Amino acid sequence: MQQHGLTLGLARVNDVSFISIKAVGRLSHEDYLAITPMLEAALSRVEGRGMRVLLDARELEGWELRAAWDDLKLGLRHGSEFGKIALYGQPGWQTLAAQVGNWFISGEVKAFDDEAAAIDWLTE
Repeated sequence: MQQHGLTLGLARVNDVSFISIKAVGRLSHEDYLAITPMLEAALSRVEGRGMRVLLDARELEGWELRAAWDDLKLGLRHGSEFGKIALYGQPGWQTLAAQVGNWFISGEVKAFDDEAAAIDWLTE
């Protein structure tokens, strides 16, 4: 059995709210079909480009090709709605992912080695 998927939640630290996403395993197209409507609903409630996102990638193993395409399309469609995206959990690839993400996201994308530093940056 190989577990995979995305979990979406809303978190709040002091007076700052953000979307919390946990990625597990090798993500599939079906994972994006399930999470995209929930993410789009959350984004529709934020005015301007202010949505903050914390992505926990500690258990992420990668993407199937079609899922990688889904991820890119999601970034292109909603890139202007994000204020900050913090990636943490897997040093190495996440730094590259943050650099590439900055091409498609109008806000900031930054990689972190631990959750506390990522949350501090999101909420400053």
